[in-house]
Amino acid sequence: MRTHYHWAGLPEADRGASVAMGNFDGVHLGHQAVIDLARRTDAPLGIVTFEPHPREFFAPHAPAFRLMNAEARTHRLEKIGVEQLYELTFDAALAGMEAEAFVADVLVAGLGISNVTVGSDFCFGKGRGGDVDTLRVAGKRHGFGVSIAELISLDGDEISSTAIRRALDEGRPRGAAHMLGHWHRIEGEVLHGDKRGKGLGFPTANMDIGGLHLPRLGVYAVKADVLTGRHAGSYDGAANLGVRPMFGDNRPNLESYLFDFSGDLYGEHLSVALVDYLRPEMSFDGLPALIAQMQDDCDRAREILADA
Repeated sequence: MRTHYHWAGLPEADRGASVAMGNFDGVHLGHQAVIDLARRTDAPLGIVTFEPHPREFFAPHAPAFRLMNAEARTHRLEKIGVEQLYELTFDAALAGMEAEAFVADVLVAGLGISNVTVGSDFCFGKGRGGDVDTLRVAGKRHGFGVSIAELISLDGDEISSTAIRRALDEGRPRGAAHMLGHWHRIEGEVLHGDKRGKGLGFPTANMDIGGLHLPRLGVYAVKADVLTGRHAGSYDGAANLGVRPMFGDNRPNLESYLFDFSGDLYGEHLSVALVDYLRPEMSFDGLPALIAQMQDDCDRAREILADA
């Protein structure tokens, strides 16, 4: 997959894609339906998306809501066969661009799209002034195809990022995965922490989760992919998502203990899938009780992951 962060001056080989356009936060089954409708035999499959998410641009101090950071979204899109990713910088200039100008300057002159697919509720351009009808009219004027994907439901319920966030809030990662079509993953760089886990016999890989919607805090059975470095591969594990109440911390992070692993992961990139919720965070009467609980968590996680 080739990734572009602008629309001007692209070589001809990177133009002419059949694109799906949207934010695709989570790349859930509804998003995948939009993307599937954009697939063509005579054109590469492309994605037009925006970074930061427009909601982050317009309300930078609002509570975090994203299911995926840009890195995780890129990996997921590559896995489902996207060939051209146009991750456009959403700044004041783009926010102030009228819908008709966005079509003419970005989609036509810049990307040279052959077709665009969007969800039926898609809006774009300054003040959300453009919609699917705007695209249909523009497509006839400029000579590109327009496909509209209807919203889809699962078990009678509409699939949405809001519903997925609700499942994660309730500690139901399998419910979220049912709507996503894949495990909910947190991806990022392994950072140096306080190294308490190592001292307790459970060394963890620490990741920042700033900017992401927080699932229910607690301990999870996880599947982790080490994406970079000499330890690249897949591992089962247990992870604590939270603030570590015994130690007076208050900034949430993700600490993953990988089973049967030995090595240094600092600076490498991990993708951690939340599989099952084990328990909420707790305070314990001393370290022996904490260690015993951690061992019990790992034993339960191993049993769950053996069948996951």
